[in-house]
Amino acid sequence: MLNSSKNFALIGVAGYIAVRHLKAIQETGNKLIASLDRFDSVGIIDQYFPESDFFVEFERFDRHIDKRKREGIYIDYVSICSPNFLHDAHIRFALRHQADAICEKPMVLNPWNVNALMDFEKETGKKIYNILQLRLHPSIIKLKKQIDEGPEDKIYNIDLSYITSRGNWYFFSWKGDIQKSGGVATNIGVHFFDMLSWIFGDVEENLVHISKDNKVAGYLKLKKARVRWFLSVDSNDLPAEIREKGQRTFRSLKLDNIEFEFSDGFTDLHTLSYEKILAGKGFGIKEAEKSVNMVYDIRNAKVIGCKGDYHPFCKKITN
Repeated sequence: MLNSSKNFALIGVAGYIAVRHLKAIQETGNKLIASLDRFDSVGIIDQYFPESDFFVEFERFDRHIDKRKREGIYIDYVSICSPNFLHDAHIRFALRHQADAICEKPMVLNPWNVNALMDFEKETGKKIYNILQLRLHPSIIKLKKQIDEGPEDKIYNIDLSYITSRGNWYFFSWKGDIQKSGGVATNIGVHFFDMLSWIFGDVEENLVHISKDNKVAGYLKLKKARVRWFLSVDSNDLPAEIREKGQRTFRSLKLDNIEFEFSDGFTDLHTLSYEKILAGKGFGIKEAEKSVNMVYDIRNAKVIGCKGDYHPFCKKITN
């Protein structure tokens, strides 16, 4: 716990990821001054900051932050858990109020938004941090060290599979709207793409074999890896043995045909992310830029169908 308590505001407090931010703010010894969400089912706040103010209208939230400044109470950080398409505007809100921004993935949806935010960061003198928690996972740190210390010219073969079943509600929410979420590759895959490029280097080729509302698959050639990837929110894509167990999520990363296990160890990664940020060592815009570019290219790529080196799961998908 850090000695100097900081003041936080949180946007998107009704979202499922917000609880990890509430916990991180509390566990790092800081205060939540105010939070915002258009939905008012936010009883979870009582477990962490019952004295915090809450708003459902952005205008009143904005006015409240300004009012507190006039009373001498300044917001040091704004945590952003809002829908993806609002991240850019909410980051700008934070910096305009002279607060640093802590934003969930993806930082923004489009590459040109990254460049504009870099300029805004310089203008305001404040920082923008992205939650890239997989970079803090002990097993993934160990893997990066192994790759960095391995043969310089070795190219690794990777199969990434992630299926996380979602019901019909998903497609009626902002997550099912590609203009608001960026689609499946962005919504559930951006942290994997960040992890892979962090470990295996820059993108040299980016192909898309399948692109549907509920699944997307493709091939990435990175500096040190060939990656076949498959992402889905469709329970029909689950392997038979997973369905038979009644499970609704399947995650697999095979490195040269050997399963790489990183299922555990996620519980405290947001708190660790906050500790790094509070110490001035968080992941900023430059770290987030690569994955924003990757998912943007995937979203806008020409779909080539099952040609070339494609993920084995693609065989059972009809284009």
